[in-house]
Amino acid sequence: MSNEFKGRIGRTVSESKPWWPDYPRPRDGAPNVLVVLFDDLGFSHLGCYGSSIETPNIDRLAASGLRFTNFHTTALCSPTRASLLTGRNHHSVGMRGLANWNTGFPNCTGTVAKSAGTLAEMLRPGGYSTFAVGKWHLTPMEETSVAGPFDQWPLSRGFDRYYGYLQGETDQFTPELYCDNHPVNAPRSPEQGYHLTEDLVDQAITMVRSQKSAIPEKPFLLYLAFGATHAPHQAPQSYVDKYKGRFDAGWDAIRQQWYERQKELGIIPPNTELAPRNPGVTPWDELPDTQKKLALKLQEAFAAFLDHTDAQIGRLVSFLEDIGELDNTLILLMSDNGASQEGGPLGVIDTFKYFNGIPETLEEISARMDDIGGPKSQTNYPWGWAQAGNTPNKRYKQNTHGGGIRDPLIAHWPNGISDKGGIRDQFHHVTDITPTVLDIVGVAPPENVNGIAQMPIHGVSLAYTFPAQAKAEPSRKGAQYFEMFGHRGIWADGWKAVTFHPAGKPFDEDRWELYNLANDFSECRDLAKDNPAKLKEMVNLWWSEAGRFGALPLDDRREELWRPTPRQGTPRNRRRFVLYPPVAHMTGEVSPPLGNRSFVATAEVERPTATSEGAIFGLGTRNNGLAFYVLGDRLVFDYNLFTHHYKAISSRPIPAGKSTLSVHLEKLGERGRATVSIDGVACGSVEIPKILRMISSNGMDAGCDGGSAVSDDYEAPFVFQGKISRLVIELPDRSKKDEAEAAAVKAKVEMSRQ
Repeated sequence: MSNEFKGRIGRTVSESKPWWPDYPRPRDGAPNVLVVLFDDLGFSHLGCYGSSIETPNIDRLAASGLRFTNFHTTALCSPTRASLLTGRNHHSVGMRGLANWNTGFPNCTGTVAKSAGTLAEMLRPGGYSTFAVGKWHLTPMEETSVAGPFDQWPLSRGFDRYYGYLQGETDQFTPELYCDNHPVNAPRSPEQGYHLTEDLVDQAITMVRSQKSAIPEKPFLLYLAFGATHAPHQAPQSYVDKYKGRFDAGWDAIRQQWYERQKELGIIPPNTELAPRNPGVTPWDELPDTQKKLALKLQEAFAAFLDHTDAQIGRLVSFLEDIGELDNTLILLMSDNGASQEGGPLGVIDTFKYFNGIPETLEEISARMDDIGGPKSQTNYPWGWAQAGNTPNKRYKQNTHGGGIRDPLIAHWPNGISDKGGIRDQFHHVTDITPTVLDIVGVAPPENVNGIAQMPIHGVSLAYTFPAQAKAEPSRKGAQYFEMFGHRGIWADGWKAVTFHPAGKPFDEDRWELYNLANDFSECRDLAKDNPAKLKEMVNLWWSEAGRFGALPLDDRREELWRPTPRQGTPRNRRRFVLYPPVAHMTGEVSPPLGNRSFVATAEVERPTATSEGAIFGLGTRNNGLAFYVLGDRLVFDYNLFTHHYKAISSRPIPAGKSTLSVHLEKLGERGRATVSIDGVACGSVEIPKILRMISSNGMDAGCDGGSAVSDDYEAPFVFQGKISRLVIELPDRSKKDEAEAAAVKAKVEMSRQ
């Protein structure tokens, strides 16, 4: 450090000259940056992009800023987030698919390469405060415990503060939350009016307020990634009630209305065709009445979720305006991919019933209609509504057709955008967000970040589109490739080649389509047969770009990627877990894997009185899960099978003082039996009609049952009144059949969660 000193050191202070380094600061007038990221929001879902769902606050941002109609993402959440925050293609940085995967190839490590610094890592050294709030999903899931490692958590990737959830999905009423590098509880319960979206905006406002109060001249980067509108679709009841009857015309009529509205708004060219019905979408008029009723309720819950989120964005924008920061805040609002297809053709009230192969009868659906959208539901809407959300495009999230990758982008910056309400049609990609911000704030991409040499930025700044006269300027974007689960696409000079890849089919047998997007916005007129030379040129370009940016090897596996990897030290490779309660927020990939298998859980406890009670562990939510607890003087194991409670209760009391309490769950084919024991003596059992393959997206709490109480015998958090010296959970090896079955279910679940 002494060689950096620019003063003079003599024998005494009087003979010396002090020196202080300049405080890092950006260029004068550099704006704050607010990136708002939606999850699974389709091209047409916002009111200003054509829908009838009310998004007045977002619409106001669009009316005072710019809407982009040719903006693209990667078709999936973790890859889009990696590209957004680094300015590089997702394969290049190691995020081919989800952060849950590590295939052993450089393009799929489940991490963002350190050679691809994040926007926060680039802005913080230049004097920006950096905040991340909401969904992260850029850390390998087995590294999301309180034991870390933390090098891929937000604070280690350039952010000063973080508040949100690390998984790909969470319950909006009872989320698993982290503040900085440690777990925290939600500030209120659902009964007290808690909802995650409101909490995220509260935290974002607090971060900005604190920073601007302390150092007002310092700009901030706020990356705000909502859970909305990813399943489960949950919102306050007043918002759900608001949309009753709004979509009764059905998805065909609503889709047509949104398409016509898009043409009126100028979001799509007048000659745009409405893409044909996606495979598997039944015409609305052919649906049975009960199925229509379910589909309508599911869409109403989705709309409520979006509307409620818009209201929270309005609160944040109003706060920025109140403190005088709105005019010089660059707001970029977008989605990570198109509308989701994971609700299937019918939609689901409880996603985990669907994942466990438990069909919901019409009687059950009718009995639970009123739960949809609330804390007792875990819903996703059917294909027909997802197709409407992607109007006028083909297919969905996960696909490289327009429905998967063409997404809304709104830019709002009163000090830098004069073309209020302007529309921009230039082709751009999520890799262009980071270079845009760097361009506007005047920061050059660093050659090194934290001592690590950096790969080049792949995106280009879209700031050239901001001036009013730039509307007709050609796109400055070069060729852009796409790949997701073997689906592939390539754009260059207005042309697009794309192929839909059925899993397991040889890649050489895929049929490529060719579109001239300059006059075929929705990819309806395939020119592959008419122009084979151009198609060949585009396909060759795809292979070239795929090789250049690390998209190879092509890999369409899904189920295999959810099986435990051979890496040592990962929780999923253990068969014995020793916990020292209280331990909270053991996320799904870190919790002992208790689904679809037998296990023995043994707790060494000490209770001060004969009636000291509390949870030994809880895994899941009020909708389904496992709970092991002391109630009064009895030992109880509750297998909550979608609100049907199967309880093993001890026939004798637990003595005060020290004792050993255990439960043995035996998997007997599809069924099971749970037996509780006190000091090694069995004293209660229950037969369970079905053992769940996948229990819950919420992980385990030991020493309490936080968040949402699994059992109906108590209220959360039901903290254990006494001491649990340790909780040992032992798992036998599963058969290859069980492992394969569990992997298949895990793939299905996690694909719906991204």
